[in-house]
Amino acid sequence: MSTEQETSEAQVDSETVETVNNDEEQAHTEVGEHEYTLDELKKELAEAKQKAQDNWDKALRIQAEMENLKKRTQKDLEDAHRFALTSFAKELLSVLDSLVLGLQAATGDSEEVKKFREGSELTIKQFESVFAKYNIVAIDPLGQPFNAEHHQAMVMQVVEGAEANTVVNVFQKGYILNGRLLRPAMVVVAKAAD
Repeated sequence: MSTEQETSEAQVDSETVETVNNDEEQAHTEVGEHEYTLDELKKELAEAKQKAQDNWDKALRIQAEMENLKKRTQKDLEDAHRFALTSFAKELLSVLDSLVLGLQAATGDSEEVKKFREGSELTIKQFESVFAKYNIVAIDPLGQPFNAEHHQAMVMQVVEGAEANTVVNVFQKGYILNGRLLRPAMVVVAKAAD
């Protein structure tokens, strides 16, 4: 190796060392511009702890809100499944009512009337079977105490031998779908004699 090369490499090495030294000095000056006191460090630590606690509280609240939203959505979905038949079942009730009224009106002993009555009775049994399958329960409160949640009083009248606030006649059966009132029973309620 020639002397020129050695001199040139020595210059490069000294420049590199000088640059590194300058960078270190600059870094020390930037950090060393402000000397932290113990009180300032304690204050910053307390602030950092408070921020951390606030963020933790926010995270817990958000997690609780998400859990509540999940439960509410699940309940809404279950209700939608359980009560999806509500409007359809209400429409079927009017058809069943018409069948029952037709059966009640079919009087006489002719062969056609007997066949009509048999067909209507079988159709009503099929309705009842389908209702049972889908948890639609009839409310027929004859002789029971009046219940404003499930019965609709059409008339109140004095009935001899009947206890006050007792259902003495049912104009139209009520129905419950999965524990929820689908239609109230329309009833006559006994009242106390004056």
